[in-house]
Amino acid sequence: MKLIDHKTVINKMKPRLFLNLIFKGVFLLATLFGLLVLGILLYRVITQGIGYLDWQFLNSLPSRKPEQAGVYTALIGSVWLMLVVAPLSLIIGVGTATYLEEYAKKNRFTNFIQINISNLAGVPSIVFGLLGLTVFVRALALGTSVLAAGMTMSLLVLPIIIVAAQEAIRTVPKDLREASLGMGATKWQTIVRVVMPAAIPGILTGAILALSRAIGETAPLVVLGLPLFLAFLPKTVFDMFTVLPMQIYNWTGRPQEEFQVLAAAGIIVLLTLLIGMNSIAVIIRNKFQRRM
Repeated sequence: MKLIDHKTVINKMKPRLFLNLIFKGVFLLATLFGLLVLGILLYRVITQGIGYLDWQFLNSLPSRKPEQAGVYTALIGSVWLMLVVAPLSLIIGVGTATYLEEYAKKNRFTNFIQINISNLAGVPSIVFGLLGLTVFVRALALGTSVLAAGMTMSLLVLPIIIVAAQEAIRTVPKDLREASLGMGATKWQTIVRVVMPAAIPGILTGAILALSRAIGETAPLVVLGLPLFLAFLPKTVFDMFTVLPMQIYNWTGRPQEEFQVLAAAGIIVLLTLLIGMNSIAVIIRNKFQRRM
């Protein structure tokens, strides 16, 4: 039996270890570069806009005068949009994922559906805006309402939620399903009481990413024709409205320097709203993780 020469093994491993060290350094530099760019952007936005961020700015209507302009209508409009997008996309997305994973037979048709859902996640957002303009705004005559925009943004984020929910459902051990069925529970009872509670942390993770994209998207709303300037609040889902990204887009297009500063303050408000939404979702996710 031939003995292994440890020096030979070490010499053969040296190139691999060196290559591993190089890739580790490259990945670290890429991460640091991304964090550096993000830090510079945040620093610039915060230093420019923090001086204009006060109660008057949050509680004032848009105005052509920079010293009187605020984000109240856009902020309330963003909340209205999320009140439509969140339940609509979560109910349809989780329901679709549950059907595909628990009920649908694995054949060419379901594979075709799965492939198309995955492909839709990479479609540019402006395409969904054109779809919403054709179907919701014109065909259904909903106009530039909260409902039309909410359904359009729901279509945008549905593929993300469906794929994330499917992955979360797949991670639930089969032993849990078999134990529930063995105790006499029906398939629906097993899904509701065993599978879904175990999959909720993963589903909420996908929902966080999806809703974060929805609240910050501008291109589909521009295609729908949402107003850049609106001085009244929506009262129902059929009313016209505007959102924070549209308001920020409007200010950045103005030549006056004061409006550029207002845009930075609007970005801070949008980031705060986004972080607040994500924090609530993370708390809920962690609560369910502790139960498991």
